[in-house]
Formats: sequence, C-alpha cells, structure tokens
Amino acid sequence: MSAPELRIVILGLSITSSWGNGHATTYRGLVRELAARGHDVLFLERDVEWYAANRDLPRPPHGRTVLYHNLRELKGRFTAQVRDADLVIVGSYVPEGAKVGEWVTRTAHGLTAFYDIDTPVTLARLARGDVEYLTAALIPKFDLYLSFTGGPTLERLEREYGARAARALYCSVDPAIYHPQPLESRWDLGYMGTYSADRQRGLTHLLMEPARQWWDGRFVVAGPQYPAGIRWPANVRRIDHLPPARHRGFYNAQRFTLNLTRADMIAAGFSPSVRLFEAAACGTPIVSDAWNGIETVLTPGSEVLLARTAADVLGYVRDLPETERLAIGACARERILAEHTAAHRAEELEGHVLGLTARQTTS
Repeated sequence: MSAPELRIVILGLSITSSWGNGHATTYRGLVRELAARGHDVLFLERDVEWYAANRDLPRPPHGRTVLYHNLRELKGRFTAQVRDADLVIVGSYVPEGAKVGEWVTRTAHGLTAFYDIDTPVTLARLARGDVEYLTAALIPKFDLYLSFTGGPTLERLEREYGARAARALYCSVDPAIYHPQPLESRWDLGYMGTYSADRQRGLTHLLMEPARQWWDGRFVVAGPQYPAGIRWPANVRRIDHLPPARHRGFYNAQRFTLNLTRADMIAAGFSPSVRLFEAAACGTPIVSDAWNGIETVLTPGSEVLLARTAADVLGYVRDLPETERLAIGACARERILAEHTAAHRAEELEGHVLGLTARQTTS
C-alpha cells in the first residue's frame, strides 16, 4: 500500500553540490523518487561559500529547492511550511543543526525526523561533546531517527539516547545513472573518496602498498582534500575531484574498485557507503575492507571480495580468473538493483511514516 500524498520538508547539508560530501547524491535520489511517488517535497539548503563555489546541480529538477542564508531567514521565510508539513526531516551536518532541530521540533505539527547520514561519527562526537548539528537532549524530541547505520546501533539509539523510533535508511543508487558501460580498462584498481585521516591507513595498505609491489599495475585515487605531503607511488594516478556525471565512467574503467570505510563505521558495522552501491550498480567487482554487517548487503566471495592485506588485494587483481571477476560484478549488480535503489529508499521512508502514523492513531 502506498502512502497518501505527503508534504515533506527536508533541511539537508547540500543537494546542489557534491563537492567533498556524499549527502548530495543521497538527497538527489531520495527527492526524485519521493516526487515520482506523488509527494510534495521542499528541500532547504543553507547557502554557504564552500558549496556555492562548487555547485554541480544548482537547480535540482525534482521537488523544489530553496537556499537560505542564516537561521533568522530560515525561520522568517519557512515557519508556515515547517508547521504544516506532514513530515519534516533535518539532516546531519546541517549548519547550526541543533538550533534548527530545536526549532523544527517545536514548530512542526506533523512528524519530525533526524536523518543521520553519519551515524557512527555522530555518536562518537556526541560522546566527546563536539558535535554542532545535534545534542543528546534533542534526539528524543524527534518522532523518528533515520540512520545510515543499521544493526545494533538502532537499538543503542533507542536504549541510550531515548530515540522514539530508530530506523535504518541506508544510502542508495540511481540505476539510470550507474550501470555497466563498455569502456577500455584504464586501471586495475581504483578508489574514490574524499580524504579522511581514519581511512588513509586502509588506502595505504590496500592500494598504495599493492601499487608499490606491482609496478606493472595501474592504480587511481580520485577525491579532494588529500594532503600535499602524501608520497604516491608512480603508478597511482591522482584525480582531485570527480563530479557525479563522471562517476559511472570512472567505475567502468576499472577492473576492480576499492571500498574503504571510516573507523567509526567499521566499529559500528552495518554502514554501507554510497560508493559501494554505485560501483556495484556499474557491475565493477568490489574489493572491500571487512566490517560486521557487510554480508547483509553483499555476500562475501560471490558478490564482494574482502581484503585485509596487500597480498589479499594482489591475489584478486592479478590472479582471479576473468570469468570469476565478471561473475562477481554481475552478482553484486543484481543484488543492489533488487534492494538498494533510491526507489527502495523512498518506499521504505513511506513505510516508516505509515507505521508511526498508525501507532500514533491507535495509542
């Protein structure tokens, strides 16, 4: 059963710029699919210099996107929309997000939700007391806590932080954009991701070390913010930034692609990245670090290859028979298209809203 038409307001980090963040990709797909299902979606984005200078989608074609400059303007222009919406979602990393969340939970007459695209990082920062976009006291004020992380973290959010209803809403992929493409293989192994200190160790061991041990191999790392002092092997090509329009070609030009997970997300488990879904949808075989819950997304051995050492990586990229390599990519693509598209996420969000509405009606 589909949900009735909903008026939805989303306050997110950015939908207009994918520079240095994966939030835009998630929001673009979700808004598109919600609009396709008949919902009225308003996306509100803080106009900040960093994204203003790097907008690859300044006018999103689905729903309605409006920029605002500060909290005062947000309240002055959009109080009525927030008050009257059926669902208001506040995303992680929104500037002054805790203040925005307090205002939303006081103002909205409909359901309110916090969408945490960075759940393990959020919880680690809450424990340290250095998170600007959420407070522990704010969590129980939302009707729904939507999380990029599933598994035991959902129970922890309800038990330790008083979340009324914690539900997984993973990232997703758009199969119209990410799909196999007949291109010449330019690289044996590639990686795409913004620099993160806690991912760099994995990148060193699982890509840079294999590159140093196999000088005939071809490697590539794409993403911004890498320190100038990193000494890249000569057979590793660096690409500073790839806009989403070039992601499909990037994946399809690799024989294998590397998936790396941030330390907090490895510790929490059940935290698949959007890059995992994008690469799989392209049919590119994935070599991934290991974390609890990956088997609920892709089956190790037949849909994803797990690596802990440079030797593991080289065993895959140099020695795996071509028929097996292609089969792993095809199986991963089939699994992702069956469970992890943006259309699946829109339907799941509807289900969460319907479930909460029914519970409130009967209570």
